[in-house]
Amino acid sequence: MRDVIIIGSGPAGWTAAIYAARANLAPLVIASQVEIGGELMNTTEVENFPGFPEAIMGPDLMAKMQQQAERFGTEVAYDDATELDLTGEIKRVTLGSGAVEEARSVIFATGSAYRKLNIPREDELSGHGVSWCATCDGFFFREKEIAVVGGGDSAMEEATFLTKFASKVYLVHRRDEFRASKIMQKRALENDKIEVIWNSEVAELQGASGLTGVVLRDTVTGDTRELPLDGLFVAIGNDPRTHLVHDKLELTSDGTIAVDGRSSRTSVPGVFAAGDVVDPTYRQAVTAAASGTVAALDAEHYLAALDDAEKAVEEAVPAA
Repeated sequence: MRDVIIIGSGPAGWTAAIYAARANLAPLVIASQVEIGGELMNTTEVENFPGFPEAIMGPDLMAKMQQQAERFGTEVAYDDATELDLTGEIKRVTLGSGAVEEARSVIFATGSAYRKLNIPREDELSGHGVSWCATCDGFFFREKEIAVVGGGDSAMEEATFLTKFASKVYLVHRRDEFRASKIMQKRALENDKIEVIWNSEVAELQGASGLTGVVLRDTVTGDTRELPLDGLFVAIGNDPRTHLVHDKLELTSDGTIAVDGRSSRTSVPGVFAAGDVVDPTYRQAVTAAASGTVAALDAEHYLAALDDAEKAVEEAVPAA
């Protein structure tokens, strides 16, 4: 019987493991078979994570987090959680191998996935001109011409933020009106660096080792044209990875796992959530890591309370 199982191996999962392991809880991290490390595994230089003034590659950062967690006794299972039984005091996690792991508490830190354009070479050019995070990568496009794809608040915010760096920002939208809030639209449309390309979608990515441009398709006429670019930011939303807990945990209107205030406590006692799976707003590595800290401390306090309650019951029963 384990004290804690952590599902997810991004910044939230590894940070929770570091704290849980240092509290002698001997956590097991379900790290996945194919998506170990989360979205940072697809990121090149990370310049905004504290402690790395010279920047660090995303995969290297995740490797260091894992090494730190394992140093304190974290066990890692390179498998996927396929089914959860969160009822009762003992939680059960079924793995792809068929094995069932049991624990008194579970930390759910599966993160979120950026929605993609689903066009050829999108993954290949990720980190080489194609990005899903303006905060992460905008700095690399100083005085460059770039484009943002999307029509919601996130796209407006990304485009406006990127004008701090880029010389020109095209805002590509497949319809003739935005779905973003009026204030966000106003902010973007009044920016001299932003030019909107209506009724258009990205049909093709150009460039060998890095992005040099895109082919745009008119969604009304079907006509195509080339647009030279140094960077493309995809801002069409993201989806929290909550498929395992549908009908098991309470969710918010954003589709993230609902937690109690600033804590990580979910609607089920003994189940905690951390990282992007509870955060529809910030979605940064450092905020996910901080959230992992909260989850580990909450789990530690929960387990200590269970132990105190069991001890009190034992002491209340007269010796035979």
